[in-house]
Amino acid sequence: MTHGAHLTPAAAHKSDRLTGTIRIPGDKSISHRSFMFGGLASGQTRITGLLEGEDVLATGRAMQAMGAYIRKEGDTWIIDGVGNGCLLEPEAALDFGNAGTGVRLTMGLVGTYAFSATFTGDASLSKRPMGRVLDPLRLMGVQVEAQEGDRLPVTLRGPHIANPITYRVPMASAQVKSAVLLAGLNAPGTTTVIEEVMTRDHTEKMLAGFGAQLSVETDGNGVRTIALQGQGKLAGQVIDVPGDPSSTAFPLVAALIVPGSHVTIENVLMNPTRTGLITTLVEMGADIVVTNERLAGGEDVADLVVRSSELKGVSVPPERAPSMIDEYPALAIAASFAEGETVMEGLEELRVKESDRLSAVAEGLKINGVDCDESKASLRVRGVPGGKGLGAVSKDAVVETHLDHRIAMSFLVMGLASERPVSVDDAAIIATSFPEFMDMMAGLGARITLEQEAA
Repeated sequence: MTHGAHLTPAAAHKSDRLTGTIRIPGDKSISHRSFMFGGLASGQTRITGLLEGEDVLATGRAMQAMGAYIRKEGDTWIIDGVGNGCLLEPEAALDFGNAGTGVRLTMGLVGTYAFSATFTGDASLSKRPMGRVLDPLRLMGVQVEAQEGDRLPVTLRGPHIANPITYRVPMASAQVKSAVLLAGLNAPGTTTVIEEVMTRDHTEKMLAGFGAQLSVETDGNGVRTIALQGQGKLAGQVIDVPGDPSSTAFPLVAALIVPGSHVTIENVLMNPTRTGLITTLVEMGADIVVTNERLAGGEDVADLVVRSSELKGVSVPPERAPSMIDEYPALAIAASFAEGETVMEGLEELRVKESDRLSAVAEGLKINGVDCDESKASLRVRGVPGGKGLGAVSKDAVVETHLDHRIAMSFLVMGLASERPVSVDDAAIIATSFPEFMDMMAGLGARITLEQEAA
């Protein structure tokens, strides 16, 4: 599917209280890795709870193209893997659509194989920089052909024998860390990644679960050193994917800002590297109760009981950004309904997401009456409790999603509590990460209409 060929505009309208119980679809990060590690491991991997969004399915198709046998039986995805070091050269280009995580991690996985592989994507993905992943692969001996600025399409030609490296990640990026570790799976010796700030650690946890020889050490300054022994055996596993915290953000914020709401959100991943949004919202005065805490597949999982709340502006410390980087658009919506100013700093990573998310959020807020300031790496939002005066400032005020699913969902949530409706130029892109979003929100009582429905 080529995103953007057929846009589906949508509008959200002020809604009565949201009520009900929902179960969040599987975590996107873990779902990508489940397909990848299952496809690479020897034997069979069985996955339940997989996020069946377009991004994750693109990763599954890529693994199939390199020899993995993937099928679905009932609610379970079953993968017969090829074995570490045994991926096959793909016969055609690997098309990742809009999947930034999928393409960057698979580049790492494939780059150290002694064959050629070409990576493509949609218009949005083709604008995103890949150099942060390609640079360490070059150090490992991978030949790279790319468009100007290290953008897609990219062709990788792996060396006969890859060089294991020690790589200090220059930015807080789980994708870069993971890509280097995955490249190390097919390199002899030890590949080491050093990260100054801890990012989501699903790759380390899941690699260990599949049998990789891996160690993690953290020094007194919080610097983590992850060492992976290459060319080891990975064995198929049984995986139950917990609910995605990034998808949770949208019904969570909606329940907080729509008066009278009472929503229970089940099966939420509570990995400490992913809970920055909940921490921040609680600091703002959010009524969020964490219940039924448990372990699932080595990850912390819980249910959240959320009630509408009177929020107050806060300053979010920049060091919290890695634990909530995908949730800042939703936080900006919450801040729009909070009393006082909310300051978000350390946001430079938002500029290289599916869109320049920082700019897209600021532009969307302004055309919906929100007083905000954007700088290179920060956003200041001055909220209006109750949403009075918020919503489209004119009939032509439509939020440009820039083919970014999180921009679309964030502003549709805004419209549920603002005085005037909020419109986005495309809701179809939401299917990349949260295909159930529209139906799930409607089930809670949200008033969201697609253009053809409103006509």
